Amino acid sequence: MNNDLMNNNAPDFSDPIGLLRACHQRIQGHCDTLERIVTHLRDQEVDAETRDACGKVLRYFNTAAKDHHDDEEENLFPVLSRQSLKLADIVHELKQQHSQLDEAWLVLQGFLGQPASIAQDLDIFAKAVEAFCTSYREHINTEEEELLFMAQHILGPDDLRSLGNAMAERRGQSPRYY
Repeated sequence: MNNDLMNNNAPDFSDPIGLLRACHQRIQGHCDTLERIVTHLRDQEVDAETRDACGKVLRYFNTAAKDHHDDEEENLFPVLSRQSLKLADIVHELKQQHSQLDEAWLVLQGFLGQPASIAQDLDIFAKAVEAFCTSYREHINTEEEELLFMAQHILGPDDLRSLGNAMAERRGQSPRYY
């Protein structure tokens, strides 16, 4: 269960759209890890490797993925929803999906916080992983193909700078792109 998901060549806050896309790749990588946990536990007991993978996925979705949703809902979505009714509709749907993903995450969070519980209820965990990962992949697909594609062409330099600065501040870093 190799969990090497961090790409040191990821875009920085000067390319906020690229950074959002890179986060999508990391989210998908962590979904892959969740699926590998299920496969691993079908053949083996909870071991150090399983506990380590659970901890990494738990930390990621409780911090970076949460920040990612906040980046979108607090900074990107409001700017885009003012552009057109079509974008406003897409943003509304994506916000609803965020709420559904957050609810699905709560189930997985409980399991991942106590890895021994996964083996006791592996079928329930496996179904929760499948539902979460499928929903997240569909959500990312919509964001990538419909929203970020348009954002890349609609947002001007000032909008991108503002988005990048807000993303940096959310993570406790000083904004650099004035």
